[in-house]
Amino acid sequence: MKQITIYDTTLRDGNQSEDVNLSLDDKITIALKLDSFGVAYIEGGWPGASPVDTDFFKEIRKHTLHHARIAAFGSTYHPKNTAETDPNLQAIVAAKPDAAAIFGKSCARHVEEALRITPESYLPVVRNSIAFLAAHLPEVMFDAEHFFDGYQRDKDYALAVLQAAFEGGATYLILCDTNGGNLPHTIERIVREVCAALPKARIGIHAHNDCELAVANSIAAVEGGAAMVQGTINGVGERCGNANLCSIVALLELKYEGQYTCLPQGSLAQLRKTAHYISEIVNMVPFSRQAFVGRSAFAHKGGIHVSAVNQNSSLYEHIDPALVGNEQRILLTELAGRSNIVSLARKFGFHLDKEEPVVKGLLVELKEKAASGYDYAAAEASVELLLLRKLARRGVRDFFKLKQFRVFETKQAGDDAPTSEATVTLEVEGHTEHTAAFGYGPVNALDNALRKALSGFYPSLAEMRLVDFKVRVLGTNEKTHGTASQVRVLIESADHNSKWVTVGVSFNIIEASWQALSDSVTYKLYKDENEQRAKL
Repeated sequence: MKQITIYDTTLRDGNQSEDVNLSLDDKITIALKLDSFGVAYIEGGWPGASPVDTDFFKEIRKHTLHHARIAAFGSTYHPKNTAETDPNLQAIVAAKPDAAAIFGKSCARHVEEALRITPESYLPVVRNSIAFLAAHLPEVMFDAEHFFDGYQRDKDYALAVLQAAFEGGATYLILCDTNGGNLPHTIERIVREVCAALPKARIGIHAHNDCELAVANSIAAVEGGAAMVQGTINGVGERCGNANLCSIVALLELKYEGQYTCLPQGSLAQLRKTAHYISEIVNMVPFSRQAFVGRSAFAHKGGIHVSAVNQNSSLYEHIDPALVGNEQRILLTELAGRSNIVSLARKFGFHLDKEEPVVKGLLVELKEKAASGYDYAAAEASVELLLLRKLARRGVRDFFKLKQFRVFETKQAGDDAPTSEATVTLEVEGHTEHTAAFGYGPVNALDNALRKALSGFYPSLAEMRLVDFKVRVLGTNEKTHGTASQVRVLIESADHNSKWVTVGVSFNIIEASWQALSDSVTYKLYKDENEQRAKL
């Protein structure tokens, strides 16, 4: 079994994504998560490039890492300097990392046009830069920028640059598809030729995703002989991003029948959790259709698919989702069949037959609601409540009953914003509760009034929070169009240990919001009671 070394550059290359801006605390938090996940190297940034990057190397030394080595990034010294006087190289040494990775030109054209020196005079710059760092740090790697383009223009020069870095003491020679424009068969061929030309060197790959091929190119490089893969979690990075390590480690460990290993034993099962955790830190919504770790990666919607999955999940799933920490999801939509209902009911402890009247009746109801705009594929908490109420599941009770709500919006000339006030009358545990509350808009006012009415009965609602609120205008018809159109509201809520989504549909946005909001509160209370019951 061949060990493929995983080098994560989320903190440096990933931070160059236009919608990512990591603080020092963010970088430390992500680094600790990556270490617990088991990557071999974490590239922390470019010392001296920014105060955050410089401070990262000071701060990370206060933490004990169990798997990863911290690498600093930089470049070869400027030809006007020497290695000993170059401030970039000095900053790397001063950061005291476990390793350094510096990039240099491997394409003669770039040397001539960007550095304005002869290609031959650049070779000692590469060699001396590596040698200087190797004398001060435990390990130095060389990132050969634009290598594949340079190799195809001038093979001998590209190899001469690698040879110079190897002679300087580079432990890995990283071949970079910097523009992300090469194809997998080209990558594999060139990596194989480089491995043959430099048999004593360890070769790595650093691929960008401009052609949606960074993962494929990284895998091709490994098949060609590369021993290190550089990339980022979730593929974040400049332009179209970097090679997605989530896909790469899953492919190498699961699809090659034991030929490769990337992570410590047991770490792969933490893949989805790690991917989503880092998405939260970088403030990006997880891509639902992302391979292996996406919410939809093992979701089944069509009735025929679900029927087959119920018999044998491998008929429509290429791996066991648990291997990467994911799970199978059965969706209830207008395309659902009775198999979807049977499968979902089984998840909640019911063993139903497709021919049972309750299954047929629920399918009709689901299709009618889906046709009117309810998105039960997205709002799984509302699906669960609907199903359990239909099946008279113990624990899904009426925690509260609405008697009336009113919402008042007042704006007077000169006011910056309207004043929103809601009154709610509920029946709660045999009592009538009438409350009023102000809010930032009508939905917030309703939320505040509902919580105020329920807080004395259900204190745990204090830990519940709104995560997301989405409104979409649905398809119009002759009766409802324009501002009279039906709208769908999706509310995502969370507490200390989970998140859930609920849905409401109406031509009245306040009513649709109330449906989603009341379902969200009900789901929280139902979940809490189930947890308490499980402890008894």
